[in-house]
Amino acid sequence: MNNLLTRVRAKIENGARVSDAEALDLFRCDDLLAVGELAALANRLKNGDKVYFNVNRHINYTNICVNRCTFCAFSKGVEDEGCYTLALNDILAKAAEASAAGATEIHMVGGLHPDLPFDFYLEMLAALKADNPELHIKAFTAVEIDYFAQITEQPVETVIAALKEAGLGSMPGGGAEILGKKVRDQICPEKISGERWLDVIEAVHRSGLKTNATMLFGHVEELEDRVDHLSRLRRLQDRTGGFQAFIPLAFQPDNTRVPGARGVGGVDALKTLAVSRIYLDNFRHVKAYWVMLGLKIAQVALAFGVNDLDGTVVEEKIGHDAGADSPQALEKEKLVELIRKAGKAPVERDTLYNEIGMR
Repeated sequence: MNNLLTRVRAKIENGARVSDAEALDLFRCDDLLAVGELAALANRLKNGDKVYFNVNRHINYTNICVNRCTFCAFSKGVEDEGCYTLALNDILAKAAEASAAGATEIHMVGGLHPDLPFDFYLEMLAALKADNPELHIKAFTAVEIDYFAQITEQPVETVIAALKEAGLGSMPGGGAEILGKKVRDQICPEKISGERWLDVIEAVHRSGLKTNATMLFGHVEELEDRVDHLSRLRRLQDRTGGFQAFIPLAFQPDNTRVPGARGVGGVDALKTLAVSRIYLDNFRHVKAYWVMLGLKIAQVALAFGVNDLDGTVVEEKIGHDAGADSPQALEKEKLVELIRKAGKAPVERDTLYNEIGMR
């Protein structure tokens, strides 16, 4: 194992690429701190001591979804108790609150609603942009884009162009889960395939829009599935350069229906973040999503290769419906405090990683 760590360190220092086999060995390595030190080195060479955050607001406009993925505690049917679809005025009111609070970004995803026409989404974007021209709209997953293409019977490129013209600024990168077919068939067989997810994201990148990329881990996948997922993302990034940040999402098992799901402990979370940082040499940013990791693990992750803590969030539903016990929102000052106490330099950013200022 020492040979592995020495070899990986040399690759990081020389800008060489870690192999899939080496990534798998890093996942299996018992020396968490040594793997974390390598990830910290990789991050420091890319980002110094800067840790980014933004002031944002989540708006989940509907939880009604034609898919009923077993890992998801958020989705509802049209007759289910607790189902909802926000009216446009309510969406605009939430955006106005966010703008008044200093937000620079609206993060919007929702279920695949069986009855909403594509025009609803175009009108929503246009109205948000008209009311709040300074807000960047980061919205929709590749799964939603594919669904819009289905209901309009249009190519994804046409759908993306229409959304972009209406005000879409970037995409968050959800819906990837685990890209391999075996796992996907267990946890979300109704969802688009991993190959289709990659195809849609590639089309988004070709349109000039940036996205993030996610990986849902800690359910039924094996370590080999994680490495395969990372490999697919790295290859796409080689082609397009359109990914901004990678976000490993710790699976929340409460209120979900995945037989045998493990959940995520702190060691697994930190190692996954660290290996992701080491392996994804063509990604600038790796994010610790505090909503699903919890504040303490997210803060510790800043010593394990992470250079982004997401943002203030406000009213996140998807992770909390599945049992996340993190706060619903964080004040900017709290994020700054978490970063400083980890010995890092907090930097407020916008969605596209333009620096707004050191804090």
